[in-house]
Parts: sequence; C-alpha cells; structure tokens
Amino acid sequence: MKINIKTTTISLTPAISDYVEKHVETIKKFLQDDPTAQCDIELAKTTNHHKHGDIFKAEIHIVAKDQNIYSSVEKEDLYMAIDEARDEVVRKLKSEKDKKRSLSREGGAEVKNIIKGL
Repeated sequence: MKINIKTTTISLTPAISDYVEKHVETIKKFLQDDPTAQCDIELAKTTNHHKHGDIFKAEIHIVAKDQNIYSSVEKEDLYMAIDEARDEVVRKLKSEKDKKRSLSREGGAEVKNIIKGL
C-alpha cells in the first residue's frame, strides 16, 4: 500500500511522520492483498484565531481495487485526530469485510438449498 502524507499550515516533522506510519499499520492489514491500494493522509491546522488553542484536522482517504473510504476528524490535538480518523477507517473496513463475508455465505446457502431441492 502506498502512503502519501500531505500537511497544510503545519510542517511535517519526523515525529509526526513516524506516528502516522506506525498507526497506519493497522489499515495495511486489511489491504495487504491489494498492491494497488493507496492511502492519502492530510494533516492540517484549521484556524489560527481560536481563543482556547488550535484545532487540528486529520483526513484519511483510501482508494483500493473495490473500496473508496474517507474519514475526516477535527480535534484539539493532532495525535488524537489521527487516532480517531484511523479508528473510523478501520471500523469501515471491518464493516465492508463482514458484508462481503455474509453475502458469500448467503450465496453458498442458496446453492446448497437449490442442490437439496433437486
């Protein structure tokens, strides 16, 4: 899986880059069979005029062979935003995997019932 990290209004430090790479490993597990999968991550500081601190945004967009998943989270801490965006993507990937599995099982059950009926 190819990972692209883009930053807007903040600089990409080695610590942030390492943190993102480390936390994207859980997403890679779901897409290890697809060599064309691409993960675009955008990190940004949304405003400079808040009274009580900055607001950070983390966006994750995954394009794979048969999947297109997007997640965007705004938080007071950049690392919390990255974690929540990753968790949302993982939840969506698990949901897709479960849907495919249940459709496959339902199809198998239908075939079995057809064979029994003959």
